[in-house]
Formats: sequence, C-alpha cells, structure tokens
Amino acid sequence: MAITAAMVKELRDTTGAGMMDAKKALTENDGDMDAAVDWLRTKGLAKAAKKSGRTAAEGLVAVKVEGGKGVAVEVNSETDFVAKNAEFQTMVSDIADAAIKADDVEALKAADMGGKSVEATITDKIATIGENLSLRRMATLEGASVVSYVHNAAAPGMGKIGVLVALSGDNEAFGKQVAMHVAAVNPASLSEDDLDPALVEREKTVLTEQARESGKPDAVIEKMIVGRMKKFLGEVTLLGQSFVVNPDLTVEAAAKEAGVEIVGYTRLEVGEGIEKKEENFAEEVAAQLR
Repeated sequence: MAITAAMVKELRDTTGAGMMDAKKALTENDGDMDAAVDWLRTKGLAKAAKKSGRTAAEGLVAVKVEGGKGVAVEVNSETDFVAKNAEFQTMVSDIADAAIKADDVEALKAADMGGKSVEATITDKIATIGENLSLRRMATLEGASVVSYVHNAAAPGMGKIGVLVALSGDNEAFGKQVAMHVAAVNPASLSEDDLDPALVEREKTVLTEQARESGKPDAVIEKMIVGRMKKFLGEVTLLGQSFVVNPDLTVEAAAKEAGVEIVGYTRLEVGEGIEKKEENFAEEVAAQLR
C-alpha cells in the first residue's frame, strides 16, 4: 500500500512520533494506522503525545557566537533533572549550533540537525528522555563584536540565563562585564528610545497620582514628575543604570571609558513568563521516577 504524506501527518499528530519513525511504522504495517500506532508504542516512540500537554518550564539557555553574530536559544524540559542530563545538554548545544544559520525560531525548528529537523529531533528525545521538551524561543544579535555570558552554567555555553552583548568595537573583557550586569539587573531596554511606550506611560500615570496626593500645586507636581521620570529611566535602561562593576559610573559612561559603544543586548532566562506549578523536592523526584 502506498504511504502518503497525509497518512504520515495523521500518525504524527496522533502519536507525536518523528516523521521518519511514523513513515517507517506505516510501511512496516502496510498502512494500517492502528497497527502503526501499536508498533510505535512497542518501540517507545509514541510517548511524546502523552507528554505534550505537561508544562515544560525548566531547561537550559544556550549561547553561541560566530564572528559578529550571536544567538541564544531556550529549550525547555519539565524538571531540572533533565537540564543536568548529558543527552539533553548535547541536543541543546547542537540546536544552538544550528541556530547560527537560522533567521527565527520557526526556521530553526525546520533546520537540519544530523539528518533530521530540529523539531523531529526534539520529538524523538521526548520519547527517549520521558519528559515534555520544547524549543521555546531564540534571539540573535549582531555587531562589530558580540560577547556572550551564561549564568548558573550547567555545561559550557549553557545555563539558566544567557546574555549576548553587541559592541561597536573589540573589548571582550568589558563586554563580559556588561553581559554579567545584564544578567544580574535585567534592564527593560538599551535606552529610553527602545523603551516600551506603554511602560513609560503607565509609570508616568502612577507617579502623577502619587504626586497629586501630596497636595502640592500643579506647577510643583510637574517638576516632581520630570525628576522622578528621569530617575525611573535611569533605573530601567541599560545605558542609564549604575554599572555594577563601578556604581559611580553609568553603563554608558563606562562604555565610553572602555572605548566602545554598546549597540544592543539580549537576555533569555529559562522559564521566564511561564506559569508553572510549584513542586517540592520530593514531588520532583517522584515525578522523575514516574
């Protein structure tokens, strides 16, 4: 019986198996869908479908730099145990290598990685590792030089927080200090120009209401708002923040002293923005054993 692309897709959707595994299952069973499902189950390749609904909020961020381009990718797992697994770490490292040539996360999912797409590789690993895994996001950065930093490193080039900093010139030591600053302080944007207007407006509204409660005249309130907004912008923008290495200088002033300009940065933290169930250590161990 001829195995069609539609049949392969149906089996993949049903079982979560990789494309080649689904095609082989149908071929081995002469196109019988139920038999193919059973065949995948006996091979341990149909587990992915049962795990795809579980929250994957742990995992690793990997960074990779080649020339003037850097990339950071976040690959999630259900537990921190898997993030420490050598097989998982190897896969994440290989995904970061593939990401250097990809434009966005969708292109990365389709990228070739050892004869399979990144997406198919992840699906296969779900079956072998036994947890829901996902490629959540990636970010790229370009500049005359790009410096990377990983916080809480689990292996070379990967950890819980990954940072890339792009500079106008070559000063790796300073770039590393800025990347560590970004990891620790987590600025909202590079400068005031890049700040989300909605965030600025919301802060201005809050500060205005606070000032009005003081009962001072409108002219005084207006001056108070200007001063407080200036302080706010200095606190949330990278260039305006006090440099953690030398708090007497802003990051922008420190860059000037270092003879470079910071032209961009990106920061990815594992699980950022994902609502996850809090589990104690005993529950995490029990989940892993299951």
